[in-house]
Order: sequence, then C-alpha cells, then structure tokens
Amino acid sequence: MFAVVVAMFVIMDGKIMQKIKVGIVGGTGYTGVELLRILSQHPNVQLVAITSRSEAGLPVAQMFPSLRGVVDLCFSDPNSGLLETCDVVFFATPHGVAMAQAPELLAAGVRVIDLGADFRIKDAQVFEQWYKIPHTCEDVLKEAVYGLTELNRDAVKRARVVANPGCYPTTMQLGLYPLLKERLIALDPIVADCKSGVSGAGRKAEVGTLFSEASDSMKAYGVAGHRHTPETVAQLSQFADASVNLIFTPHLIPMIRGMHSTLYARLNEVSNAWSNERIQSLFEQTYAQESFVDVMPWGSHPETRSVRGSNILRMALQRHGDLLIILVVQDNLVKGASGQAVQNMNVMFGLPETEGLGMVALLP
Repeated sequence: MFAVVVAMFVIMDGKIMQKIKVGIVGGTGYTGVELLRILSQHPNVQLVAITSRSEAGLPVAQMFPSLRGVVDLCFSDPNSGLLETCDVVFFATPHGVAMAQAPELLAAGVRVIDLGADFRIKDAQVFEQWYKIPHTCEDVLKEAVYGLTELNRDAVKRARVVANPGCYPTTMQLGLYPLLKERLIALDPIVADCKSGVSGAGRKAEVGTLFSEASDSMKAYGVAGHRHTPETVAQLSQFADASVNLIFTPHLIPMIRGMHSTLYARLNEVSNAWSNERIQSLFEQTYAQESFVDVMPWGSHPETRSVRGSNILRMALQRHGDLLIILVVQDNLVKGASGQAVQNMNVMFGLPETEGLGMVALLP
C-alpha cells in the first residue's frame, strides 16, 4: 500500500505534491501512443485512463508492444467515469470528438488539451466551412486558448481549454513570427512549401498511405486549400496586426515521421537594408530563452533526422537578395503534436516546461 501511495506523489522543491492525473481520449492512434510514450516517462504524471470504445478491456501494451513493462493500463470505455477523475484530459481524436465531450469534463473541473482542430479556429463559421461539420460548442470555443506555447505562454498558464496547434502551422508560425512582429516582410504573398512524413495522415488505413503507394514517391496535396490554412492565416495576421496572404502547399514524402517547411518571405524597404547578421540576431534573440526552438547558424540546412523523436524545432535562414528563406524542421508527432501538448500541460500546472520532454533526437 505504501508503494502505491508514494507513486501518486512527487517531491518538487522539497515539497510533496500530488501527481497530475491524466486521461487520454483516442489512445489508439499515432498521437495517442506518442502521448503514452512521453507521459509514461513524465515524473509528475499518473496515467489514469486511456479510452477506446472498440478496444475497451484490451491491455494497452498488447496493442503497442513498445509500451510493455511501461504502461500497465487497459483501454477503457469513454463512459466508465474515469475521465472525470482526472486533472487533465488529452483528446488525440478526429475533429468533432472534443467539442462533444469537453463541456462535461470542464463541469467536473477537468482541464482539456485538444490535439484536434475543434478549438483552433475562433470563427465557428470558418471552422464549419473547412471541416464540414457544425460547431456544437461555441461557448468553450470562445474561452479556448491557442497553445503554441512559445508565443502564448501566459494565456496557456491560465487556460482551462487549450487548442494544440496543427503540425504544419507550428513550423510556419515559429518560422515567421520574428519577421511579422517587427513588420519586416511583405504580407502578400508569403509562401510556405511544406513536407510531412506519412504518419501525419494518422493510423487509419487509406490507399494513399499504403507502402506501395507512398514509398518511392512524393506528391503535393491540398493545393487548392488545406484545413491548416485558416488556422495559420489567423495567427500570422494577428502577429502582423494586418491581413496576411499565405500560399501554403503541403507535400507527402516517403518517410514515417518528420516535417520540413521552406518559407519564402520578401523583405520590405526597411529590412532589405539589414545585414544577414542583423536578421540572424533577431531570430536568435527572439528564441534565446526557448528550450525547444533551435536557431542554427546562418546558411545551415536543418535535417528532419536531427529532430526525430524529440520536441525540438530547428530553423535556419538563407537569403537571395530581398528574398528571405526560412528552413524549419520538427518531428510532426512530437513538437508538431503530442510533445507540444505535454509542453502545454507543464505550463498549465506550473511545472518546468521541459519536464518529461528531454528526449534527444534519434540518429541515425
């Protein structure tokens, strides 16, 4: 009994504190299992529930052998009542699920972190236009905080509901923020040429992500319009305090995880006179205190393998005349999803932001 009680508490700064009780809705997908991988090693977390209607009763480690000896829980039914006993619940689910369940959890005093799209776009009509379902939870949408931690930390601290950013939007926003904040680039157009591994499409079986279809090939998709566009444009326009015209083209590349975004921005009359060193210094100073953003030396070429499995986002700058090129890489499942969600949890509960996120990238 003593061992069980001790496992529910942690010592921080000489004080005994209760561990954060965590639930996960949607634990059978890639972002769900990534949450389990990270949270199972988090010193201040007690995993309470991982829900799945179809897999209720199945040991989690039976579905994911990588978690054998690490996660001893079984999948539980969402209606079991376990989620209401948690301090925070992560939704690693398709759009529509979090908005249906969040109000009841909030009423029970549970905080919510949604890795889906339900609370990312503040305009419900825009959400409905892009996601083709009605938004049924506009009161929660109004209070939800957009959880790009580095740029919205103070609001995340106070939040009951956090909308975890999309993977592509994370790279575009962190890559462009210093320039937009200082009004250094033309706003029409900004071009984002982005590429993601196939895990970004989720774990469901689809022809386009079959090995024979995705391997040894590369293709663009969503060129006429992608769901991450309105989310990103809203945030970029907020940084610039003006309307931004973003041309965003995502591509599917034949690797499992990883994301590379090449961003093109035209310097204005003021910034075009800046030296490369001054632009580099702006980025370095902006992210100097950020544990998970690495501004590499000017002219570097960041690689996706340098961030695989880690919560680090790396970026580097290059220039052709008045055209600035920002290269950004991240692991789409970690900094682009589950890692950033845990980063937000740490901030919400007053923990060190890096807690449980010290994973070094896997190489080779």
